[in-house]
Amino acid sequence: MIDHLDRLVITAAKEAECVDFYTRVMGMKLESFVVGTPPVERKALKFGNQKINLHIKGKEFEPKADLPTPGSLDLCFIADRPLEKVIERLAAESRPIIEGPVTRTGARQKINSVYVRDPDQNLIEISELI
Repeated sequence: MIDHLDRLVITAAKEAECVDFYTRVMGMKLESFVVGTPPVERKALKFGNQKINLHIKGKEFEPKADLPTPGSLDLCFIADRPLEKVIERLAAESRPIIEGPVTRTGARQKINSVYVRDPDQNLIEISELI
């Protein structure tokens, strides 16, 4: 029945820091779009064929999760480069690795991963396929 994930939503308490982390550090592209009645500007972070829509704590859009909470996500991203280069990038951006490199079981195969936190303390796993 399900083929793939189209998008997910992050509820951020720190909008500017969140956008900076996902665009500058993670290399995603910021997209703004207007929807709704009355028209409201929204933001999304695009990468590959997916995107992350942003909800700002206290200004979420309907419908929304029952308990939208900053820092409650645990996300795994597959990198477009070797994990060694990811580690170098994180060090250059002063983003501390809280665990890794470690081997994990991904959705399709084994992966090597490092873990960092985004500005809202979501757990972000960045991985390479092995």
